[in-house]
Amino acid sequence: MAEAAERLSITKEAVRKRIHRGTLGSARTPDGTVMVYVPPSPTADGTPSSPSAANDLHYAKMRERIRYLECQVEEEREARRRADTLLARLMDRLPELEAPAAPARRPAASQEASSGAGPPANGIGAQNGSARVSW
Repeated sequence: MAEAAERLSITKEAVRKRIHRGTLGSARTPDGTVMVYVPPSPTADGTPSSPSAANDLHYAKMRERIRYLECQVEEEREARRRADTLLARLMDRLPELEAPAAPARRPAASQEASSGAGPPANGIGAQNGSARVSW
């Protein structure tokens, strides 16, 4: 009540009378404190300082921020969709890109036929009747 009297430039008793007459809004809290609703007054620059004007400005800023964030979320969804598509394509190509598990061995007989060379003369490297060729 003292704060309301100061803002309105009147005494505490005048605030009590206005509350009693109903020209000032008030509410009593559970602990007995009286909350007084002070009417808006124009500020020095002429714009209203009413709660509704402040709320309207706040609301407009929040709507703008929400639109921006919705746009950001949509861009992120699109980027995620593109990344998922690329990942799926790479997974499809994975068998092509994998190296063979073990090097392919050609049979010794085909090596002899293709190279025209027989088993070594000294018999070193002979296994089960076929020559082993080192890579």
